[in-house]
Amino acid sequence: MSKICLGLVGGVVAGGALLAIVTVTPRKWFFSQTEPCEFTIYLTSDGFHTNFIVPVQTTAYRWQEHLNLEAIGKTPAASYRYLQFGWGDRRFYMETPSWDQVNPAEALRALFYWRNDSAIFVKGHPQVPHYPNEQLKCLRLGKTDFLALMNFINSTFQVGADGHKQRLGSGQDRDSSFYAAIGSYSILKTCNSWTADGLRVANVNTPLWAGLATPIIQQLRNGCECRPTERINGTQVR
Repeated sequence: MSKICLGLVGGVVAGGALLAIVTVTPRKWFFSQTEPCEFTIYLTSDGFHTNFIVPVQTTAYRWQEHLNLEAIGKTPAASYRYLQFGWGDRRFYMETPSWDQVNPAEALRALFYWRNDSAIFVKGHPQVPHYPNEQLKCLRLGKTDFLALMNFINSTFQVGADGHKQRLGSGQDRDSSFYAAIGSYSILKTCNSWTADGLRVANVNTPLWAGLATPIIQQLRNGCECRPTERINGTQVR
């Protein structure tokens, strides 16, 4: 019995060590940039979940041509300058107002059932939001990489028989929306895995395993640099 116990302990230690290695090891070690770094996006993280914050329109991409902005929330769409996107388990995402109200049974179901429907969360903002107790990271992209990321986000939406994106309902703040998304949520494909997939198509570094939010934020880099003086709501963004 003691040998079995020691074997289990050893397995747990080895598993923990492997997890630590794959979350701190970058996929990319070297970066090159052939296009001007002309487009700025942002990532937010509350330590558990990551979101993209992207401009509503640029010279390269206009979200008005791909998404009905008027249907997102009660704030007039004309005031939106940025859109927030996040992906996750549909039931857990839509029924959990905040992390302090997590239902443990629902969290386990989301992680360990393999065919969970997913949803994409969308919220419009008049300026880049900086939520309390959340990290906000700036990222600059060239045109090709920026378009690759926008197309990745857009391709995540399920499209109905009528050719439109399928709105599922309002967010908990009643000023945002959930839409049916492509892909199944599980421990092998989490909200942060989705963020990492988007970053990879944009040639941005991610950890070898990107199921957790913090390693994604720590590994966030490419061949561009954000302006060191950039500030959001009085806070310098790095």
